[in-house]
Amino acid sequence: MYVIFGASGNAGFATATALRRAGHAVRAVLRDTRRGTQHSDRLAALGCEVVFADLGDRASVAEAIRGARAVQILCPVPMADAHPEATMRKMIDAAAGALRAAPPETVLALSDYGAELEGNTGITRIYHYLEQQLKPVSTRLILLRSAEHMQNWRRTIPAALASGVLASFHHPLDKRFPTVAAQDVGVAAAELLLDQARGHGTRVVSIEGPRRISATYVANVLAEISNRDIVARELPHDQWAPVLLRAGLSERHVQLIADLYDVHNAGKIDVEFGMPERRFGKTELVEVFAPIVAGLSDQPRMERV
Repeated sequence: MYVIFGASGNAGFATATALRRAGHAVRAVLRDTRRGTQHSDRLAALGCEVVFADLGDRASVAEAIRGARAVQILCPVPMADAHPEATMRKMIDAAAGALRAAPPETVLALSDYGAELEGNTGITRIYHYLEQQLKPVSTRLILLRSAEHMQNWRRTIPAALASGVLASFHHPLDKRFPTVAAQDVGVAAAELLLDQARGHGTRVVSIEGPRRISATYVANVLAEISNRDIVARELPHDQWAPVLLRAGLSERHVQLIADLYDVHNAGKIDVEFGMPERRFGKTELVEVFAPIVAGLSDQPRMERV
């Protein structure tokens, strides 16, 4: 039995799909019974066993992983939480405790570029904590560190289409940085879970997309898809907090994101130097953006202005 936490997300669903196609039993773990019906139906249609768990409760996590041969774990970022770091650390502690008490053969953690760094790296420092808490688990541990997900730009697309301006936290606009499609992360995770060639111990793997991009490149791709003139502009640092607060994030969440982009723009968030095992997804940014823009087709017809 392969247990996949976060199976309703782009990466988790891709992992569950790949494992089911390979003929393996999958238990998909979801965390919100109020909004989980659509996701659970989709996963059940794949043939997954679907369960709900409170990720902050060790007993609930222990029940979800009962009988597992392998577990794929992640730490979701709570979007409407006054204390997101405390909540994420609580979820990590619950998962690590349950896994230490009943370790499966394999644990794969979805982590981030920069998770090896100590110090203040914003949200990334929580993934550093995740990795450190999982390392004592007496099992085969795989740390799959991914670059920024291409899907993260989804929140900025409607405003860019409406205004013709893509506001970017990435400075400068021509700075090239790694990204990856979330589904490529999920497929790579499934391949690693099925790879029994490696023995016990910790295996660290990085994954990013087929090319590095810049904010200018993102704007050009969006312009091509939407048939509109769209330009990238640096969002001034003093506007970061107001923009994020208007998006509904708490003050502490805003600070985590600002700290992350400060370190990112300083060039410190990247694949770990000397990383021996690197993977590259095949999905291009245009393939991720096209269905997002198509989903906005109920808006007025897009014409070049």
